Amino acid sequence: MSTPTDTLTHWIDGQRSALDSTRTADVFDPAHGRVARQVLLASETDVSRAVAGAAAAQPAWGALAPQRRARVLFRMKELVERHSADLARLITREHGKTFPDAQGEVQRGLEVIEFACGIPQLLKGQYSDHVGGGIANWSQRMPLGVTAGITPFNFPFMVPMWMAPVALACGNSFILKPSERDPSPSLLTAELFRDAGLPDGVFNVLQGDRVAVDALLEHPDVRAVSFVGSTPIARHIFETAAKHGKRAQALGGAKNHMVVMPDADIDQAADALIGAAYGSAGERCMAISVAVAVGDIADALVEAVRTRAQKLNIGDGEGDGIDMGPVVTAAHRERIVSLIDAGIAEGAQLVLDGRRHTVAGRENGFFLSATLFDRVTPAMRIWKEEIFGPVLCVVRAANLAEAIALVNSHEYGNGVSLYTRDGAAAREFGQRIEAGMVGINVPIPVPMAWHSFGGWKQSLFGDLHAYGEEGVRFYTRYKSIMQRWPDSGSKGPEFVMPVN
Repeated sequence: MSTPTDTLTHWIDGQRSALDSTRTADVFDPAHGRVARQVLLASETDVSRAVAGAAAAQPAWGALAPQRRARVLFRMKELVERHSADLARLITREHGKTFPDAQGEVQRGLEVIEFACGIPQLLKGQYSDHVGGGIANWSQRMPLGVTAGITPFNFPFMVPMWMAPVALACGNSFILKPSERDPSPSLLTAELFRDAGLPDGVFNVLQGDRVAVDALLEHPDVRAVSFVGSTPIARHIFETAAKHGKRAQALGGAKNHMVVMPDADIDQAADALIGAAYGSAGERCMAISVAVAVGDIADALVEAVRTRAQKLNIGDGEGDGIDMGPVVTAAHRERIVSLIDAGIAEGAQLVLDGRRHTVAGRENGFFLSATLFDRVTPAMRIWKEEIFGPVLCVVRAANLAEAIALVNSHEYGNGVSLYTRDGAAAREFGQRIEAGMVGINVPIPVPMAWHSFGGWKQSLFGDLHAYGEEGVRFYTRYKSIMQRWPDSGSKGPEFVMPVN
């Protein structure tokens, strides 16, 4: 593997390249609170060069038999398994999440690579013989051409793997624009694709900021764009892509609720809330940020969560036994703190205050400890806005109907969970809740690789969810072919609509 440099470059046509980039951004070590390296930021000219290379490489790749493309992905799977610890270390050092959590991220990305290895089966069309007049009819799914993915800082390996393996397996070339906050995993990923035998130019990494994003959205040779991030940017991605005649899959923000019924096992529910709210410092799009306590369980639930949250071991994610690492940047920490301040000002009951936390030997790190609010109401900013940090809000509801109405009233509809022993309540919840991903006694219901990920309402712009069979449909075009071989006689011109 290549040794990381002080300035991280792009990956174009099978090698690291600076292109013509002159602008840079700082990449931080969040545990130490210092700049670790810099990353180049692409210009519009750089984007054009990357797209040209991807467009030149795609036809030969797309013409390969799907099984031959799958063999490259099989080798990629083996390489990711071999270098999973290397990927996890890069994630921990630039994002801040704990090393075991980063290993889990690598595994979930690997599972999508495994899914994409089955592309010969997934691309099979349908065939009908003799639909009428000696005509056979069948369907095919064809590659789009150049595709692009714009990914967030919170999962610098997993989310790119939601996109790239499926896009590549379908015969497209792919340009990854990773977050400039933690770009190193993208370059190691590119090296592994090269070592797996992927032809030069088929997978590319374009480092950058909004300049690169808008240039990809506006470039006529980019046929599809996938995005995961905040709702305002997701809306911009979707609308700009549509304006320029390309398809988009734009996953936006979330405000995920866990409804806890009076009959729930309180220890199980509290344990689930601790992991789902404070794991990865709350920087997950599927993090539970609101607990809806139904009926008389509220006081006991708040106390159970408070007791557990006080015991969290917070520190450098590379250390042993760490439950929660730092947040990604100082600016992000200050935004979280400002929302905690707003919750206090608006009258929420602050049970645990995580705003001031230092770690010995890492005094400059971007650390927060667990924050817990009780008696939050829908009028408060901390209920309305996605905080994306280690902050859990408890809202109280009288019954299941009130809890469902509360969740459904939010503009986001990403993920939601219910903890109960009551099968009837679970069934009612599953049917009536307005969210794309639902867990019953499962705190973070992220679908497995052969299903698909995505929310409802302001959490998803576009018709198709990420990865799984929905991802295959997103990265291909449907083609229907009808065929008839001529016999010895000719019927002459026909002017009537053909029917069976």
